[in-house]
Amino acid sequence: MTLSLAPPRPLSRLRHPSVLAAGAALVTVGLGAALVVAAGTDPATAWAALEEGMFGSPYSVGTSLNSAAVLALIATGFSVAHRAGLVNVGGEGQLCAGGLAAAATGLALPPQVPTALGVPLTLVAGFLAGTLWAWLAAVLRTRRGTSEVITTLLLNFVGVGAVSVAVHEEGLLRQPVTSSETLPQSEALPAGAHLPLIAGAESPATVIVAVAAVAVVVTAVVLRFTGTGLRLTAVGHSPSASARLGLPVARLQEGGLGVAGGLAGLAGACLVATAPYVLAEHFSSGYGFTGLVVGLLARGSLIAVAAVSLLLGFLTSGGINLQLAAGVPASSVQIVQSVLVLLIAATMLWSNRRTGAAT
Repeated sequence: MTLSLAPPRPLSRLRHPSVLAAGAALVTVGLGAALVVAAGTDPATAWAALEEGMFGSPYSVGTSLNSAAVLALIATGFSVAHRAGLVNVGGEGQLCAGGLAAAATGLALPPQVPTALGVPLTLVAGFLAGTLWAWLAAVLRTRRGTSEVITTLLLNFVGVGAVSVAVHEEGLLRQPVTSSETLPQSEALPAGAHLPLIAGAESPATVIVAVAAVAVVVTAVVLRFTGTGLRLTAVGHSPSASARLGLPVARLQEGGLGVAGGLAGLAGACLVATAPYVLAEHFSSGYGFTGLVVGLLARGSLIAVAAVSLLLGFLTSGGINLQLAAGVPASSVQIVQSVLVLLIAATMLWSNRRTGAAT
């Protein structure tokens, strides 16, 4: 390794993460404008619709915050597992398991259950179900050496299928069929299992925002300032060396992946306990996979988890309004979001490689 005493070149400043992120955003905006023009929509009209969908009303802001909170919970769990050297790609299945358990628990409660009892029971059921779902993959990893990437990925399909079966079978969770128009979904949860609103009736923002914020802060503190965080980091860097030092490697890995699944399950429970308060097929809306993207982009930083979750949460709400108000196809919005993620990931990788080469 050689050290250079020469002053930093001006071009080196262009590799700063904030500069690269700004460049990626500008390129994405340009692509979005091109797609808007190709769709036959005036760019000014499209921008107004996007802004309206993100910040135009308490409803849009509340919807964006709820979406960001779900992503933050999943990405926070991913960061915990990643710190232990594991890659959790099963957020979607764990979210579905949590939503299924939360719905079953909520529907089993008496109609007059108080919120102080109904909400915690529903959320805890979701957390435990997600933990168990991820623990299955963790045990296969620690006791049989099976890749957690494969097992968590395959368990996604099992979780999605389990939700589909539950909402289509009357003997399980499907609401009573009264006509051909009855939707395949569960009955609504009792009022005592509904997540309370935090910003008044005009905004749909619920306590999931506060739950996600607490989860991010607590996780950041634990990983950075406690012995548990240090042990997880050691295991993530070298399981064999950690084992020689006497650390319980298997237990730490199982715990890390279990927490990841629990937070994803908690996100699923929050989705079910938010309006319209039912478990429906495809209720997850792909949050599990998007949360995985957030976790990958954050690269273990909980501050980045919060920032990227907010960005994608607001873009999702803005994109919906862009489609409805400006007539821009939904596929165009998905292309813009995907390109933004790819550019940010590419610039981060390029910056790290250039930094490594300079040292």
